[in-house]
Amino acid sequence: MNLKKTLAALAAAATFSGAVAAEELSVAATPVPHAEILEFVKPQLAEQGVELDVKVFTDYIQPNIQVDQKRMDANFFQHQPYLDEFNDGRGTNLVTVTGVHVEPFGAYSSKVDSLDELKDGAVVAIPNDPTNGGRALLLLQKAGLITLKDDSKITATPRDIAENPKNLDFKELEAATLPRILNQVDLALINTNYALEAGLNPSEDALVIEGSESPYVNILVARPDNKDSEAMQKLAAALKSEAVRDFIMEKYEGAVVPAF
Repeated sequence: MNLKKTLAALAAAATFSGAVAAEELSVAATPVPHAEILEFVKPQLAEQGVELDVKVFTDYIQPNIQVDQKRMDANFFQHQPYLDEFNDGRGTNLVTVTGVHVEPFGAYSSKVDSLDELKDGAVVAIPNDPTNGGRALLLLQKAGLITLKDDSKITATPRDIAENPKNLDFKELEAATLPRILNQVDLALINTNYALEAGLNPSEDALVIEGSESPYVNILVARPDNKDSEAMQKLAAALKSEAVRDFIMEKYEGAVVPAF
């Protein structure tokens, strides 16, 4: 090897040895809009030395288990009431890093065009997890279809209904399945992420939908041991950037609303 090649090789080796490897941050997320938002910020984080690894899940259980068991660093799919209920029920200690957006919860039907058209005994499907089931019932109460015994109970179930003038028949099912059985029931209360995945447009297709005052802000969640890490804080800052605000507003057209 001649002197010029030797010097070039030594310079390349020095550059390589001085390079700082990117820190990997693994995040569990449901597909829409969470994984899409994470993919949007991935290039920005790469410039800051953080390699974002997004793993997509289609349920609401595994993302929390994966983080609790340290198989993943964080997750992005849920709101605070759901996290509180999960921690209480599973004995976990997952924590909020930051709030990002609200997905207004809505009621959908392939059989009627308005809630007034629901017949006596109509079948209504709601999520079977306590917080989203309660959220569905609170929305139906706001729409005037039912009255709850305690209108502030966010984990209400059909057993907490005081008045049900139309004798609605409630079916409690896993949240992810609700879009698939929409044509089998008269009304289904569907989380916006699952509605979007199914091709529904919440701002146009929902017969009733939460307003912007919804307290169900979707959050980035981690563990106490890593929530303040430099990489996690870089991700939190990226998720609350003006670029993400514009991305959410343009892509989801009101179906997803920034919470910052």
